[in-house]
Amino acid sequence: MSTTRWCLAVGLVLGIVLAFGGFVALLIAVLFGLIGLVVGRIAEGKLDVQALFGKASSR
Repeated sequence: MSTTRWCLAVGLVLGIVLAFGGFVALLIAVLFGLIGLVVGRIAEGKLDVQALFGKASSR
């Protein structure tokens, strides 16, 4: 299981535990899952944060 999948699973579980019950809990779990996915992508090196927030042009 890749790091991205582990982080996604952890984010989903934490979201469910944090906000157990109802439609709002579902939305919070999805939010935590997305956060976990982004963290996993950064940890694997598949998402370059510096490219997103760095300079637009390099000379």
